Formats: sequence, C-alpha cells, structure tokens
Amino acid sequence: MKVLIVEDEKPSARRLQRMLEKMDIEVNTMLHSVEESIAWFKENSHPDLIFLDIQLSDGLSFEIFEAVSISSAIIFTTAYDEYALKAFKLNSIDYLLKPIDQDELEAAVNKYKTRLPEKQHVTLDFNAIKQLLVNPIERSYKKRFSVKVGQHLKLIHSDDIECVYSENKGTYLYTTQGRNYLIDTSLEDLEFELEPHVFFRVNRKFYVNINAIKDMVSYTNSRLEIKLNTYNDYEIIVARERVKAFKNWLE
Repeated sequence: MKVLIVEDEKPSARRLQRMLEKMDIEVNTMLHSVEESIAWFKENSHPDLIFLDIQLSDGLSFEIFEAVSISSAIIFTTAYDEYALKAFKLNSIDYLLKPIDQDELEAAVNKYKTRLPEKQHVTLDFNAIKQLLVNPIERSYKKRFSVKVGQHLKLIHSDDIECVYSENKGTYLYTTQGRNYLIDTSLEDLEFELEPHVFFRVNRKFYVNINAIKDMVSYTNSRLEIKLNTYNDYEIIVARERVKAFKNWLE
C-alpha cells in the first residue's frame, strides 16, 4: 500500500509517520504545501491513500484538486472541528481531528481497508466544502444545558460556561460560579452544539470559552497554556497541532 502525507507542519507529519509505522504502514512521501503537492502529483504515480491536512501554509489543500485529477483515497487531518466537517464523514474515507489519536487512526485505516479491492475515487464536492469552511451556513447552537442536581434539574446558560472537559469517561461543564456539572453528552457530540466562534476545542480534553480566557502563556514544545478566570483544577494546554487554528480562532 502506497501512502502519502500532505502536512505543512513537519513535526506533525513526522509524528503521523511514526504512528503509521507502528501499524506496519510505510509512508513513501511527505509533502508540505499546495505548490509542492501539485508539482509532485503531476510528475508521479498517485498513492493508494493520502493523509491530507486541510489548511496548508500556502492555502487550502482543496486547491490541489483544482489543478490535478486525483483518484487516491483520502483521510483528512485537520485542526478544524466545526460542524461543516460532517461532510467528510458522508463523502470520504474519514477525517481525523488533531492531535491525532492512535486508536482513531487505526479505525480510519481499517475503514479504508474494508473498501478494498474496490477502486477508490475522490467524489467530494471540494468547492462546496471549501465554501462551508470559509462561510459556514447559519445555524443555531445550544443556548442552555439542563443538568441534574440531586432530584432537581438546573439550567446552565452557555454564556455562564467557562470550559467543558472530559474526565474519567464523563463530560463536565465548569461555570463562572466555580461549579462543575456532569452532562450526558460527549465532547465529540458537543462539536455540533457549541457556538464555534465562542468555544474552541484546545485539545482532546477541553473546550474553552473565549470570554473566559484570562491569560495565554507560551508553553513547552511550541504550545500555549490557557488560564481562565475561575477554573484552575488542571492545566489547560493548547495541543501543538491546534495552536495555529487556535490563533486564527482568536481573531
């Protein structure tokens, strides 16, 4: 199986390469920009499977497909986690949210393998998905959550949530009043319920509210530490693979 990685952040590309090697999958080539990728695809036979980052240093990776016809299967890798990415689930092999998890990577590759020996074709409407990413259609997000407190139900308004985090297989809301509340929703499901301009998933464990950020401090390995107005139970670190998307989100 010929595998190609297109990723502008070289440490992320090497990390993904190591993760694939653990699965006895050899990565034949790594590319790092739209321009480099277009040139490579024009001169080389195309691989069986491409791990493709959406946002590259010189533009969206969809621009590659505007210049070259590609029939390889694709697994998207991305720091975006907005609802528009549902389109990838419906039309492509899979997408992986950075930082990539080994189990999720294995599941995506196994999903690809189950489709063999069928010929893979890129059938995505890239222009439509590109438009969704740049100008998402208007939709409503949850304004409040109902939580159980003893025998009572309590309403928590989204404006009063500093962060949402997972711990011991549970998902918790942390409020501006310094209270934790367990909810019956996973972080993955919240991806399509939280307002993306207000809440950002900084790592696999935390969503933070932009209005609750008190300070941002440089951290080891090009990461950022987020300090919130009230929450201080655990360090909140922006994963290195998500720092670029996080800075874009802040603006």
